[in-house]
Amino acid sequence: MSRPSNDEAPPQTAGIVERLVRDDLDRKRFLKLAGSAGAASFGAFVIAACGSSKTASTASAPASTAGTASTSSTGDIAILNYALTLEYLETEFYGKVVASGLFSGKVGSLIKDFGQQEMTHVEALKGAVEKLGGTPATKPEGKFPISSADQVAQLAYTVENLGASAYLGQAPHIQNAEVLASALAIHTVEARHAATLGTLVKKPVTPDGAFAVPSDMSTVLAAVKPFLA
Repeated sequence: MSRPSNDEAPPQTAGIVERLVRDDLDRKRFLKLAGSAGAASFGAFVIAACGSSKTASTASAPASTAGTASTSSTGDIAILNYALTLEYLETEFYGKVVASGLFSGKVGSLIKDFGQQEMTHVEALKGAVEKLGGTPATKPEGKFPISSADQVAQLAYTVENLGASAYLGQAPHIQNAEVLASALAIHTVEARHAATLGTLVKKPVTPDGAFAVPSDMSTVLAAVKPFLA
């Protein structure tokens, strides 16, 4: 009996990004989902993820995989709950910044808008987890140093860049095309928040240059650990 080669490995489930590169059919499906204004539930979720003017409670989530409990959806639920935990912390951070009264005028309004958009992300992600048959992550208790306007703005710049890199880091692992498109929609908003804050604190709006650098889950969780009560 011949022995199996050491080069042989168990088959791995490809993430949607890898499948999009390899498979023209998957790519066309994704582009149709991402670009169709008539895709009802998906479109509503992306609008919510991008920070719609609608209230957070009206945010919808992808429905195509509702009620399933496949291995791929389980993985996506874990990623969504990871993102949800980050969005919980961002929402709490902005809420405390607004309550501190450190900012007023146009900057104060901008900070308030950012907080509302993060809250919309929370509701959208919770809805997505539930549609996939999962249970949304429990909201963690945060602790944030809020001492001066400059210190808070610097921290917000760091947090938003971290959030953008976190979403980018999970993109190759997402199995569901709708979840990926929605995650990238939120990633884009986080990056725009970071760039805007960069102009405020006089730091680079593209700190990694021409190509954004993704962060893996362990790196991101280690970075946010100091902000957990």
